[in-house]
Amino acid sequence: MNLKKLKIIGTILAFIFCFFFHFLYDIIPSFITSIISPVNESIAEHMKILFGGIMLSGIIQKIIVIKNKNNYKNICISNFIAAISSIPIFLLLFLPIYYAIGENFIVTIIIMFITIAISQIISYLITLKRDLKLENMAIIFTVLTYTVFGILTYFPPKTNLFMDSKNLNYGIKKDS
Repeated sequence: MNLKKLKIIGTILAFIFCFFFHFLYDIIPSFITSIISPVNESIAEHMKILFGGIMLSGIIQKIIVIKNKNNYKNICISNFIAAISSIPIFLLLFLPIYYAIGENFIVTIIIMFITIAISQIISYLITLKRDLKLENMAIIFTVLTYTVFGILTYFPPKTNLFMDSKNLNYGIKKDS
């Protein structure tokens, strides 16, 4: 399969998977889902959506590459880098608009899609680098990233980025 086509598929899949990750903790509240999906409506918690959506899309991309016997060597690490870079990209695009006009669902969704597209362009460029030898490190980097997500979920800094805008608290939602 053509790499450009693979990354277009990756963009679409990541965008769809983001919606799955958004509601996962609400549907199945557990320790595991608290680490991979948002536990409240804070901006920081929602970064898990982008990361998870892109990583799950990357797994599908890897399966497609194996199935089609393509010779792309950096699918896993390129998608990890895409996923991790999506966080600052989203924040740079989103925060100025958020602080200027507040929360707007349509604007947020558009920014999320643009962020995923940019991250897949980054992934595309990294995949083209044949001499990169970090493919096996993607799993370690992903585990470390989810460890950081877990720590920040259970011990969130008391800053605006981590404050639940609905309930005005931090971390796991408290039952009323």
